[in-house]
Amino acid sequence: FQVKSENRKTIWNTEEVPEGSEFDDTWDPREQPEYQILFKQCVGTEDVFFGMSRKDPSTACCEDMVIKIKLPETKYSDITLDIQDRVLDLRTTKKKLLLHLPYRVDSKNGKARFLSEEETLEVTLRVSRKFDFINF
Repeated sequence: FQVKSENRKTIWNTEEVPEGSEFDDTWDPREQPEYQILFKQCVGTEDVFFGMSRKDPSTACCEDMVIKIKLPETKYSDITLDIQDRVLDLRTTKKKLLLHLPYRVDSKNGKARFLSEEETLEVTLRVSRKFDFINF
C-alpha cells in the first residue's frame, strides 16, 4: 500500500490536516470561555417502560449535542458563531473558543439561544452519523 503524494516536497498530505485547523490562531490573546458538552436523546414510553428499542444511555444513542458556553459581561450582539461539520468557532470581544466536536453535526440546522440571566450561550446541534438509520 503506497500513498501518492501531490508534491514530493510537502511534509504532510492534505487528508492528514484536521478539519477546522484554518480557524486556529495561537497568537490570539483572547481567553477561552468555560464550556460544557451535553448529549440529548428523545425517548418515549416504548423505550422507558417496554424497552422496545435498542436505545441505551450512551452517547451513541443520542440525537443532539448541546454546548453551553459561559460568556460573562457579553452582549448578544457581540457574539460571532460559525458552525462547520466538526468545528464550532465562537468569538466575542474578550473570548474565543475553537472547539473540535466529538461527532459530525448537521451544520445547517442548529439552534442557538443566549440566556442573558445566566450569561450563557446554548447551542443545540443535530448529530449526524453514518449509520443512524440502523440505530434509530
